[in-house]
Amino acid sequence: MKHYLVMAMRKPGFSEAVIQPHRDFLAALRAQDKLLLTGGFADGSGGAYVLQHVASLAEAQALVAGDPLVLQDASELTVYEWNTH
Repeated sequence: MKHYLVMAMRKPGFSEAVIQPHRDFLAALRAQDKLLLTGGFADGSGGAYVLQHVASLAEAQALVAGDPLVLQDASELTVYEWNTH
Protein backbone atom coordinates (compact mmCIF):
# COMPACT_ATOMS: atom_id res chain seq x y z
CA MET A 1 0.00 0.00 0.00
CA LYS A 2 1.27 3.46 -0.88
CA HIS A 3 1.41 6.18 1.72
CA TYR A 4 1.81 9.90 1.23
CA LEU A 5 3.58 12.08 3.76
CA VAL A 6 2.27 15.64 3.94
CA MET A 7 4.64 18.12 5.57
CA ALA A 8 2.98 21.36 6.69
CA MET A 9 5.33 24.20 7.66
CA ARG A 10 3.80 27.37 9.06
CA LYS A 11 4.34 30.60 7.16
CA PRO A 12 5.09 33.93 8.84
CA GLY A 13 1.83 35.46 10.00
CA PHE A 14 0.23 32.04 10.62
CA SER A 15 -3.20 32.53 12.19
CA GLU A 16 -4.44 30.20 14.92
CA ALA A 17 -7.93 30.64 13.41
CA VAL A 18 -7.07 28.09 10.70
CA ILE A 19 -6.38 25.26 13.16
CA GLN A 20 -10.00 24.16 13.71
CA PRO A 21 -10.90 24.18 9.99
CA HIS A 22 -7.72 22.18 9.36
CA ARG A 23 -8.69 19.67 12.07
CA ASP A 24 -12.18 19.40 10.55
CA PHE A 25 -10.56 18.71 7.17
CA LEU A 26 -8.43 15.96 8.73
CA ALA A 27 -11.50 14.48 10.46
CA ALA A 28 -13.23 14.26 7.08
CA LEU A 29 -10.21 12.44 5.63
CA ARG A 30 -10.22 10.07 8.62
CA ALA A 31 -13.94 9.36 8.05
CA GLN A 32 -13.05 8.33 4.48
CA ASP A 33 -10.23 6.11 5.83
CA LYS A 34 -7.70 8.25 3.95
CA LEU A 35 -5.86 9.58 7.03
CA LEU A 36 -3.48 7.19 8.78
CA LEU A 37 -1.96 9.55 11.36
CA THR A 38 -1.37 13.20 12.04
CA GLY A 39 0.38 15.45 14.52
CA GLY A 40 2.04 18.77 15.18
CA PHE A 41 5.72 19.33 15.78
CA ALA A 42 6.74 20.01 19.39
CA ASP A 43 8.50 23.23 18.38
CA GLY A 44 5.31 24.71 16.89
CA SER A 45 6.79 25.09 13.40
CA GLY A 46 4.14 22.96 11.72
CA GLY A 47 3.15 19.33 11.50
CA ALA A 48 2.60 16.37 9.24
CA TYR A 49 0.00 13.83 8.24
CA VAL A 50 0.05 10.56 6.39
CA LEU A 51 -2.49 9.67 3.73
CA GLN A 52 -3.48 6.10 2.85
CA HIS A 53 -5.87 4.48 0.34
CA VAL A 54 -4.96 7.16 -2.21
CA ALA A 55 -4.25 5.94 -5.75
CA SER A 56 -1.50 8.31 -6.82
CA LEU A 57 0.68 11.27 -5.92
CA ALA A 58 -1.55 13.46 -8.10
CA GLU A 59 -4.64 12.37 -6.12
CA ALA A 60 -2.82 13.03 -2.83
CA GLN A 61 -1.83 16.50 -4.05
CA ALA A 62 -5.41 17.20 -5.11
CA LEU A 63 -6.71 16.22 -1.66
CA VAL A 64 -4.11 18.40 0.06
CA ALA A 65 -5.05 21.36 -2.14
CA GLY A 66 -8.35 21.43 -0.24
CA ASP A 67 -6.69 21.71 3.17
CA PRO A 68 -7.59 25.04 4.85
CA LEU A 69 -3.88 25.50 5.57
CA VAL A 70 -3.43 25.79 1.80
CA LEU A 71 -6.68 27.61 1.04
CA GLN A 72 -5.89 30.30 3.65
CA ASP A 73 -2.18 30.44 2.69
CA ALA A 74 -1.24 29.70 6.31
CA SER A 75 1.33 26.96 5.70
CA GLU A 76 3.51 25.52 2.98
CA LEU A 77 2.36 21.94 2.34
CA THR A 78 4.52 19.45 0.48
CA VAL A 79 3.37 15.94 -0.44
CA TYR A 80 5.79 13.03 -0.75
CA GLU A 81 5.12 9.48 -1.91
CA TRP A 82 6.50 7.58 1.06
CA ASN A 83 7.96 4.08 0.82
CA THR A 84 6.99 2.75 4.22
CA HIS A 85 7.79 -0.69 5.61
